[in-house]
Amino acid sequence: MFDSKMKKAYVLINCDIEKVEVVLLTLRKIKSVTEAHGTFGVYDIITEVKADTAELLKEDLTWKIRKLPFIKSTLTLIRVSE
Repeated sequence: MFDSKMKKAYVLINCDIEKVEVVLLTLRKIKSVTEAHGTFGVYDIITEVKADTAELLKEDLTWKIRKLPFIKSTLTLIRVSE
């Protein structure tokens, strides 16, 4: 269940196309990644990321996701309050 105080983001990822499955497996091992799916179109993967604070979300996005091998670029969409 999503706690309304938690921070949530969606990350669109471009990666080496032959490494999509490897990246998906790695992403799914990250505690803050609640969903990770391959896609067709401009981006290869979409992920949902949740953290208790904005700082933890930023850390995970910067150090655990964007720095993964085979990732070429990311676009992060941070959810705003409802």
